[in-house]
Amino acid sequence: MEKGFQLSQEQKLQQRLTPLQVRYVRMLEMSGPEFEEEVRNAVDEMPALEASTPDNVAADMETSVTEDGDRFTESASDMQIADYGSEDDIPDYLSRQMFRSSQASPEDYYEPVLGAGEDSLLETLTRQLDEQDVTDEERLIARYIIGNLDDNGYLTRDMAAVADDIAFSEGRDFPMEMVRKVWNIVRSLDPPGIGAVDLRDCLLLQLKRLPRTVGNLAALEVVRDYFDLFAKKHFQRIVSAMGIDDDRMKEAVGVISRLNPKPASLLESTGGGAARGVTPDFLVEADTEGNLTLTLLNRIPELSVERTFAADAPLPESSDRGMAAARIFLKQKRDEATDFIKIVGMRQHTLFTVMSAILDFQRPFFLTEDEAQIRPMVLRELAAATGFDLSVVSRATQGKYVMTPHGLYPLKMFFNERRRKEETSGEGDADNTTPMIIAALKGVIEEEDKRHPLSDEQITRKLTEKGFDIARRTVAKYREKLGFPVGRLRRTL
Repeated sequence: MEKGFQLSQEQKLQQRLTPLQVRYVRMLEMSGPEFEEEVRNAVDEMPALEASTPDNVAADMETSVTEDGDRFTESASDMQIADYGSEDDIPDYLSRQMFRSSQASPEDYYEPVLGAGEDSLLETLTRQLDEQDVTDEERLIARYIIGNLDDNGYLTRDMAAVADDIAFSEGRDFPMEMVRKVWNIVRSLDPPGIGAVDLRDCLLLQLKRLPRTVGNLAALEVVRDYFDLFAKKHFQRIVSAMGIDDDRMKEAVGVISRLNPKPASLLESTGGGAARGVTPDFLVEADTEGNLTLTLLNRIPELSVERTFAADAPLPESSDRGMAAARIFLKQKRDEATDFIKIVGMRQHTLFTVMSAILDFQRPFFLTEDEAQIRPMVLRELAAATGFDLSVVSRATQGKYVMTPHGLYPLKMFFNERRRKEETSGEGDADNTTPMIIAALKGVIEEEDKRHPLSDEQITRKLTEKGFDIARRTVAKYREKLGFPVGRLRRTL
């Protein structure tokens, strides 16, 4: 019986990142020192990119004039406000003018401070999961899937075994379609490649997130259809099978070689990461009048296109092929430098805007530096306040630190959801944030009779009397986080 062919037509709407956006996203994730190193490398490698010295920057600022002939004196926040069409469009954190802004000088130096290690894999994925539109049932399944990831981010059990674990531990049966759906949600989290079952799957997950360039598509086809040959380095057989040339194959191999075969290897496998040197990304200071000053601490020079590569640079007119090639070369290098300058500006603007919004949300804390004053705040609220996409805000805050007169704080510290039901006993105010509860718990333990220290159950009752709705197991978790042992080990004579 002959097989029939059917022609169908469907319309899809897909969003792809341009190379410029990809580089912007990558630069946004960088820490301060990494970003400064990226700028230095770009200045060394791009012939059309020029870095001005501090003296030249100061001179340029002195001579900058507006179209009316007046000196240019707008601040960063003034320029942000000018981007909006009307006063009604200006976000609250800008219109209130609650803080002043400044940019660190390239000559300023901030000594790296000893800070805590990065989040564990579990904490990193759980925080991202909290920002996903998932149900309580899907969140429960995701916790079990994440719990079965190894230190490299690979899934160690199949979905049937995970479903059996949930049924045994929770007494709940979920259809396999739902378990697989949640697995795909976990696989969509960062770092790319997380939740893969093997190396080929891990590389495919990363390649599918890259822009659809010719080289990236070739790399995707190599890993998808010829992975065994690729693993054995039979590149010529792949070239013949795919019908491509050696240059395209080299480009595909280069793309694959830049992928991370162990996506979670850069994260701490446990919650207690070792202390390390941290360079702050922001400085926040408060004066006696309650004004906050925000400074972006990236020590980078003023960037510009080198004069000989400028669009109006003199170039002899000629029909000679060499001169035409020179024009193409100049334009290509000028565009590269212009794009890089644009990305740097986008990163700085994004970081400053996001941190400004955090100052607005957490103003009581930055004025008092009392951790109990940290209010509930999630990435979704910050995205709504700044107008940025949720993923942009997540990358702008990941691994970033703010310095204040009293200490160094990771930005992740300011994100606190209203506690979920499993953390509460079912009564009282669930709007109390984790820092508020931890501060109250610390106070209870410090005030206890050291000859008769309190048990976790007694601490729970005292916190309940203070208006904190909290379960005993959560008390134990926070107590351990503060470094306090169980009651019998805190007893003194």
